[in-house]
Amino acid sequence: MEANTTNDTLLSVRNLQVDFRSGKKSYVTAVSHVSFNLHAGEVLGIVGESGCGKSVTANSIMRLLPKETTLIRNGEILFKGNDILKMNDAELRDLRGKHIGMIFQEPMSSLNPVYRIEQQMTEMLKAHQHLSHAEAHEECLKNLEAVGIPDPARVLQQYPHQLSGGMRQRIMIAMVLSVRPEIIIADEPTTALDVTIQGQILDLLIQLREKYGTSIIIITHDMGVVAEIADRVLIMYGGNVMETGSAAQIFDHPAHPYTKGLLRSIPHLDRDEDVLYTIKGTVPALKDMPKGCHFCTRCEFCQPDCLAAPPELRGTNGHLAACYHLEKLPE
Repeated sequence: MEANTTNDTLLSVRNLQVDFRSGKKSYVTAVSHVSFNLHAGEVLGIVGESGCGKSVTANSIMRLLPKETTLIRNGEILFKGNDILKMNDAELRDLRGKHIGMIFQEPMSSLNPVYRIEQQMTEMLKAHQHLSHAEAHEECLKNLEAVGIPDPARVLQQYPHQLSGGMRQRIMIAMVLSVRPEIIIADEPTTALDVTIQGQILDLLIQLREKYGTSIIIITHDMGVVAEIADRVLIMYGGNVMETGSAAQIFDHPAHPYTKGLLRSIPHLDRDEDVLYTIKGTVPALKDMPKGCHFCTRCEFCQPDCLAAPPELRGTNGHLAACYHLEKLPE
């Protein structure tokens, strides 16, 4: 999938397989055969239920998975042609933050509770931009203003627990923004926030893309979020890519049964629905994944050949889906 790259390709993930240790000598596969490209100024949405491999893929890009329990068994992750999986510690420190920044789901797990906001923000600026303390302070004020935080001088003197969830998330975005990375990976950045703040955070990410040309990977289980912000979409399930295409292709002409199920699960104000549609069953544990299509145990169109081996991605015009029976499925 997406084997070809173009001059504006910043990131290319190729045939990634990540295994987790489940015993002294045994492993289970968390991500398998995942491939995609991210282009300059593009927003890529990676969507799926919990346990489908979204965050594992993101943490693999940043090399944040624990070495003791993780084995990257196959694949390449190329940033501007350089394989992140082969980088040494010094190269990784330069990559993280400076070139690729990450916004996590819960900012309290990323902000140190015993340090004031200013100390945490200036530390990153001093490390990556080699600014003096006075220069770093001014840059912090400017970046907090850029993400819509009122009275930034006061906020810099506060501790994380003194701020709301939305404020903490804005601070995390300001910290990432401060070193102007070429790529921002946002892992469920709005999950813990109320609907109003969710909208503000999404608007902020869109503004960053428009103002700085930042490429963004947004990881979410919320198709509404993807519809609002993404240019292209990657649908994952059971560690595999089920479908990929432009946002218009995915939302207007979904091909895979899993994608169709996700879209049917979204409530619509213009429909009279007493009971919302749900995809039957749950995502199997990694050790219990079916030998064939990973979605076959929950798919209402499952046939005997679906149980034998995983289907490959196929399609045209960049719209690909991993299903043996695409031509037979109802619209």
